[in-house]
Amino acid sequence: MSGAWQKVIERAYCALDPDYRRFLETDTAYFPPKPDCFNVFKTLPKKDVRYILFGQDPYPRRESAGGYAFIDEKVKRIFSPNGLSKEVNRATSLRNFIKMALVARGDLSIEDTSQNAIAAIDKTPLIDSVQALRQNFEREGVLLLNTALVFTDKKSSAKHIKAWRPFMQILLEALTAQSPKLILFGSHAQALKRTLPLAHFDTIEMEHPYNHSFIANKNAQELFGRMHLLEK
Repeated sequence: MSGAWQKVIERAYCALDPDYRRFLETDTAYFPPKPDCFNVFKTLPKKDVRYILFGQDPYPRRESAGGYAFIDEKVKRIFSPNGLSKEVNRATSLRNFIKMALVARGDLSIEDTSQNAIAAIDKTPLIDSVQALRQNFEREGVLLLNTALVFTDKKSSAKHIKAWRPFMQILLEALTAQSPKLILFGSHAQALKRTLPLAHFDTIEMEHPYNHSFIANKNAQELFGRMHLLEK
């Protein structure tokens, strides 16, 4: 983690409730484990942040949660000879995001996003790993941040999201001068507008990619299409 991030993250971490910090420092059941939950700050320099993509919380599978919103560590390859890989097809949000990005590129029509249609695409110019997707997000200055950095179980998600709010407030205050745009995926991310002072930031709101309607979302196609996230 760079020095610029280090100071901010230390300050933000100290803003967490002391009891919650003790939980993070002593419990071993949550994931990703500390310090992996801060991985997002290790690969994108603070000065390069142009967007913050706020997801909800880490994937509810230990092997999938790696410290980045929306990047499923269990997924290795994006494509297969039959279309999308089995791993992507099982990861609903990632599957819908890839389909949206293919529609934005003009590789698919919204009328047919089937496996057969994807199999027919020339994938020579396209990336084929989820880590390459993460790197392309970061190339465009997108910080892949969840509203809660750890997961224990579904019933505790709201508790964790609330517990991380002081952290998020300090983080956003530290980024105010460079004013990254905030991409808010779904209701939990959009609730930040009610709980944090975001007046200095432009926000881009859309449904969570878990929803099938995300594939046809014109705002998503325009925003992420400009980023060329699937291209080598």
